[in-house]
Amino acid sequence: MQWWAWIAIGAILLGSELAFVDAQFYLVFLGASALIVGGLKMLGVLYAEWVEWLLFAALAAVSLITFRKRIYEQLRRNLPALKAGPAGDCVTVPAGLSPGESCRLEYRGSFWSVVNGSQNPIAAGGKARIDRVDGITLVVHGER
Repeated sequence: MQWWAWIAIGAILLGSELAFVDAQFYLVFLGASALIVGGLKMLGVLYAEWVEWLLFAALAAVSLITFRKRIYEQLRRNLPALKAGPAGDCVTVPAGLSPGESCRLEYRGSFWSVVNGSQNPIAAGGKARIDRVDGITLVVHGER
C-alpha cells in the first residue's frame, strides 16, 4: 500500500473516533498505528507489503493491550455520571390518583401514562416524583 494511503486511513480512523462515534478509544490506536506505518513507509524503511501489514497489526495489538485501558480510564475518570431516563424527575399530576390508578400527562413534549405506585393518593395538580419507567408508563409517588 502507498504511504499516503496509510496516512489517510490513520487520519480517517482518528477522525472517526473523535467526531462520529464513541468507540471507547479503540480507533485511536488503530489510527495511530496506521500513521506510524505510513510514516515509516514514507521514509523508505518498509519495502514489503506483508511487513507493513504485520507491523500495523503488531502496533495496533500491542498498543491496545498495553495502553488503551490506562489512557481511557485516565481520560474518563472524572466525568460526571450520566442520568439515564426520567427516574428522579418531578411531574405535576393533572388528575387525582389513588394508589394503583393511572392517568395521562405531558412530560418532555410527549404524552405518557402515569401510575401511582405508592400507597398514598396524589391530589390533582400535586407534584409526584418518577420512580421508574415501565414500558411507556411512568410509575410515580407523591412528594411530601
